[in-house]
Order: sequence, then structure tokens, then C-alpha cells
Amino acid sequence: MATRTLCQVFQRRYASAAAAARPPAAEVRSQRNAVFSREQARQRALYPRIEKIEVSVSGLGLDGTLLIMNRGMSTPLSCARHFTEHHVTNSALALVDGELWPLHQPLTQSCSLTLLTFKDSDPTLVNQAYWRSCAALLGQVLETAFKDDYTVELLSTPEVPVTLGAFCCDVALDPQLDSWTPSEESLLSLTRGAQQLIHQDLIWEPLEVAPSVALEVFSHSRFKQEEVEQKAAQSPKGTVMLYRCGDHVLLSGGPLVARTGLCCQYEVTALHGLGQGPWGLRRRAQGLSLPLQLQAHHTVWRKLRQRAEKLVEVPRPEVATPPSPPSLPDSAPPPTSQ
Repeated sequence: MATRTLCQVFQRRYASAAAAARPPAAEVRSQRNAVFSREQARQRALYPRIEKIEVSVSGLGLDGTLLIMNRGMSTPLSCARHFTEHHVTNSALALVDGELWPLHQPLTQSCSLTLLTFKDSDPTLVNQAYWRSCAALLGQVLETAFKDDYTVELLSTPEVPVTLGAFCCDVALDPQLDSWTPSEESLLSLTRGAQQLIHQDLIWEPLEVAPSVALEVFSHSRFKQEEVEQKAAQSPKGTVMLYRCGDHVLLSGGPLVARTGLCCQYEVTALHGLGQGPWGLRRRAQGLSLPLQLQAHHTVWRKLRQRAEKLVEVPRPEVATPPSPPSLPDSAPPPTSQ
């Protein structure tokens, strides 16, 4: 017990020291945006001349359509604009040569394209991207919800299936807030912050970058730097995916939907304490949302909300147990000292 208490004291002191050394939040956001914009401009400059590519579009009423687009400039959303307003407003994600592709990510070669919506016969991939996007929105709200005197360290955004009933985002707040228990009014304030971002209909700008760029983006967050290294090690191409929404830059483990305006009903439902960790008191913020095309009656929403208040248990990755050394056969004599 004494050892555990001592560890918690050291963790709090470490978190306090890290918080004190970190620049103001506005300065951090400005630095992240500057690096994002610089890398975005560098990548766009890789295509100085307009080169044409062929995009073969498939989908309801679109099979056999061939578009001539601009390499490194045109995006799946650019392609959608060649059709109807319905395709522009309802498309959330795309498949490019069978690979999940953000709507705002430029196409770099001739390819096949399928626009994905929430009302497809199998919306599993779109739903998962939507859940991930809602969690990203929650992190953005948390990062700006407190006064500048308090630091907010966004930790992991657990990949949880929609069937668990809530998306979530783990965060470490300033040590001065360790005794703070969020009230219903606090959760309502966070909800209003999310709804303001939804009303602005901000796009999630994707940018695939080398780990060195992402490490520079998150130079003020040791946790994010470790996360960058982990994701880069797991990526077949050795790259990581950044997104920008307004002035908020984030690291994502998968594609996000096109824009915040695709969210409709959205509510922050809980903020659970998970105990002390190396970054301070870890909390899990949770929420519930439905997209614009799939709204629920208030009685159904109330039941969904009650479920979303319960702590989302994220299964920990299994740790491989090293094999035991082979045992001696029964007939072998026990070892003796010389």
C-alpha cells in the first residue's frame, strides 16, 4: 500500500512538472498547424504539372462511369461533384482500388472509386469511421474546454465497435483538476462545444506523413510521440495519418468521415476516472451520436444515452507469455553442485 501511494505521488509530481513546462495551448495549436500546413504545401508541390488520371466509378447508378481527373489534386469529393448534390452531401468515405480512402485525400494514380454512405447495404466501414470521427471531435472539444491555466493532454482514442454503445477518448487533465467531478452541467457544456463544431461543418483534412513530421507536430507531447512511433511501426508503409479540423491537428488510427456536419444528434454522456498513470489521472470521456441521415426519436435516444453513460471497457491487448523452459524427464537425476 505504501509503495503504491508513493508511486502515485511521483506520478502526480511528474504530471505537474510536465504541465508546467508545456507552452500555452494556443501556442501549441499554432505550432502544430504551421507544421501541418508546411508539409501539406510540400506534398502539393510534388505535382507541379497537371497530369490526367482515369477514375472508374462504381455504385448505385454510377457503374461504368469514367472520369478524367487531375493527379495529386482531385479527391473523391471532386469526383462526387461531377454527379449530384446528393452524392456530395451524403458521401462519407470512399473505396479507392478497394482501400478505404478519406474523401478529401488526393488521388495519385488511375483507380477505381466507390463512394460510401451511411445507407449502403453494408455500412460497417462507414459506421466505424463515423464512430472514430465522433471520438476525434470529442478530443477536440476537451482540448479547448478549459481555461488556459489548465493543461489538457489527449491520450489514446480507443478503437471500439459501435455495438458497445459509446465512443470514447482518454485524457489526462491538469493535476489541479484531479479532485474535479464533472456535473451534468459540465457534460452539457462539452456537448454544446461539440454541437458548435458540427454547426460549422468543418472538414477533416487528411495528411499522410513520415513519422519525423508527426513527431515534430507533437513535439510538446511525449505521449503522442510514443503513439506516433507505435503507429508507424504497425503501418505497412511506415507512415502515419494526421487530420486537421479547424485549428486542431490530431493523429488517427484509421480514416475519418468527410466533415463534422455529417454528425447530427451528438451528446457527451460521461467522464469516468481510470486511475493514476504516468501522465496523471487518466479519464475516459464518452459520447453518443447519430449521423444526419439516421436520426432517432427522443424516447429511443434516451435509452441509447443511458447505455452510453456506462464505462466502456476496452480490452487490453494480449501479452505473449514467454515459454517455460523444458522440464527434465522424470528419469533424469537432479542437478548437483560441484
